[in-house]
Amino acid sequence: RIFVLGIGFFTLCFLMTSLGGQFSAKRLGDSPFTIRTEVMGALESRGVLRRMSDMLEMLMKRMDILARLENSTDFHKGEEARFPLDRFQPAAGLMERIQAIAQNVSDIAVKVDQILRNSLLNGKVMEGRRDQCEVPRDPKYPDCAGKVEWMRARWTSDPCYAFFGVDGTECSFLIYLSEVEWFCPPLPWRNRTVAVPSPPPPPRAQAAFRRDLARLLELIGTGKESLSFMKKRIRHLAQQWLRAARRLEQKLAGRQRDQKHILIHIGFLTEESGDVFSPRVLKGGPLGEMVQWADILAALFMLGHSLRVTVSLKELQSHLGVPPGRGNCPLTSPLPFDLIYTDYHGLQQMKQHMGLSFKKYRCRVRVIDTFGTEPAYNHEEYATLRGYRTNWGYWNLQPTQFMTMFPHTPDNSFMGFVSEELNQTERQLIKANKVSSMAVVYGKEASIWKGKEKFLAILNKYMEIHGTVYYETQRPPEVPAFVKNHGLLPQHEFQQLLRKAKLFIGFGFPYEGPAPLEAIANGCVFLQARFNPPHSSLNHEFFRGKPTSREATGTPLFQVSSQHPYAEDFIGKPHVWTVDYNNSEEFEAAIKTIMRTQVDPYLPYEYTCEGMLERIHAYIQHQDFCTTPSLPPSPKTKSPAMQSPPSPLALSPNSTHLVWSPSAGWAPQAWPPVASLQVWVSEPQHTCTETCRRRGLVCEPTFFRFLNKEEVFLQLSIACDSTEYEMNHLYPAVAENVHECYLQKEPLLFSCAGYNTKYRRLCPCRDFRQGQVALCRDCL
Repeated sequence: RIFVLGIGFFTLCFLMTSLGGQFSAKRLGDSPFTIRTEVMGALESRGVLRRMSDMLEMLMKRMDILARLENSTDFHKGEEARFPLDRFQPAAGLMERIQAIAQNVSDIAVKVDQILRNSLLNGKVMEGRRDQCEVPRDPKYPDCAGKVEWMRARWTSDPCYAFFGVDGTECSFLIYLSEVEWFCPPLPWRNRTVAVPSPPPPPRAQAAFRRDLARLLELIGTGKESLSFMKKRIRHLAQQWLRAARRLEQKLAGRQRDQKHILIHIGFLTEESGDVFSPRVLKGGPLGEMVQWADILAALFMLGHSLRVTVSLKELQSHLGVPPGRGNCPLTSPLPFDLIYTDYHGLQQMKQHMGLSFKKYRCRVRVIDTFGTEPAYNHEEYATLRGYRTNWGYWNLQPTQFMTMFPHTPDNSFMGFVSEELNQTERQLIKANKVSSMAVVYGKEASIWKGKEKFLAILNKYMEIHGTVYYETQRPPEVPAFVKNHGLLPQHEFQQLLRKAKLFIGFGFPYEGPAPLEAIANGCVFLQARFNPPHSSLNHEFFRGKPTSREATGTPLFQVSSQHPYAEDFIGKPHVWTVDYNNSEEFEAAIKTIMRTQVDPYLPYEYTCEGMLERIHAYIQHQDFCTTPSLPPSPKTKSPAMQSPPSPLALSPNSTHLVWSPSAGWAPQAWPPVASLQVWVSEPQHTCTETCRRRGLVCEPTFFRFLNKEEVFLQLSIACDSTEYEMNHLYPAVAENVHECYLQKEPLLFSCAGYNTKYRRLCPCRDFRQGQVALCRDCL
């Protein structure tokens, strides 16, 4: 009986697995998200069912023999004490069950036979087509043959292909390449539903300034020290954000603003990128990036947009709708986000997991890039040919899609961050409580203090020195004994220290962090080192691989002239002093003068909450990298003299530069508005950034397209014996010694940065709002 039960159980299992394998299959033409049952293989299915029926019939015969044998002998009498018969079902009951199974199998066989006959009649044409698929030769799809060849060799390299129905046959390749990707023409025998015109999208919800930040703190989530740091910062500045939002709301006077769906993916905090920042939050590590991200989150939220925040690759894939696999297949649903804010780590993760869709949607990306990415490093082909390729860069994005911490170069968009703004009462208290002989050193890591004994000794002659260096109890930091070290301080306690100190002194590192602006905003004078020679990738490991030259000539060289160039160039004395630390006399004289100098707390408007809200609002409303810029109207006549429309530019009244002519009769939908455009010619040793700055203006790279024309040289009285189109980040320009003019062949290489003594460059400049260098006067 045990043997018979085992045989019965084995038969049932074999029946289920065999029928399951025969009846469950995925059709190539089905949606990738649905599975249908289909009978595959008529002869095989009939054979399986016949074998099941024969096995059950043989089993019943053997059971009948065993039953007769049991009735005619006393075979089990001696064994009843050890194996009670009531532990087994009666043989008659088992026989009835097997007979019922056999009858069901017989009924199934009849039904399957009917289904197979009908399906074979209807499927002969389709199966014939599947067996006879050939790669179409359509000039509209030139890459089809190559893609099919690739699929033959590599379709098993990513599970996503099987997910979409690829099974190794030629037809499955063509179906995938025509219906999921777009490299092959649709197969004529495929049943494709005629596209019904979709109804117009409903009106977009309008963004409304928010009055509470509680929901944002929930969106940021928990589980990382870096997230806790950002949430604390947002809470600390909450009232300032709310006041700034109310002021900007009044300034915009009820202007309509579409609410954007925005994904914020902080790639450097993901485990896949190493998340080196979170463990260092409590140990004095760099916090500048997290300060900026916290302020970006607060600004986007206060402006009233719909946000999703991710700090893991799994969350990113879920929000983007990435198919399962290794990321080679494109997204099959429209991207649900209007904008994506990320960093270089997140950009790489998106490219790996969005497949071909990354190219389609990259115009929606905004890359938070601390030091900036100049066009020469962004254009992959050009960077490779000219030696500009670095660890980062070469993404072929519009350069203004990169958003920096400081306005390093107008080629990128200036995102920034905020510093705490003081009210009048706080400003008066600070002035009254300043200690003129107290200095705080910029640097929370002990390594920053090494080798600075000479400067510290001079400073100690005049001031009491305070530090905020991280240390563990059993290992005090290696700082001089005369330094009063407070250890790492919470943000509000650090602010109180700055409000008492007279001097905030930097020793060359960290570069371009937020702390000097916080110190200046709290009434400190910032003293920093002038780098001679400038620091670059040639003499400092920190700068190797940075995708920017920072005003270098034409060589791939990142240069900074001081620890904090923004403070030096945009703020300056009396709040910022930049001296040569190698000159002890200059260093000591600067300290003496600073002690006698009275300064008020100062914060540039662009680093206030209102300034950042204003800037991000303008970017969201006006920056559009997904549509082609409007071009000049075509000439109405085809005469050779009118092949290009007349230039909309005209000489200024003093004939020194070009401006947009009011009588041009054509004003493109450009941002910034073309009315702010001025065209100047640089000196050979000046970049366009410097050329515009010397005239109280800002270089505007989006205007290059209006002056990249031969007639502009003529309007500026520049003689051109020849004019060539080439890829070069210094063009348009003129080599005056040989009267050769050059126009830009690749729009992605339009750049305000870089110079060469051989050329004088054509430079597009614009005006700017007071205290807001990122926006022109009419840009809000």
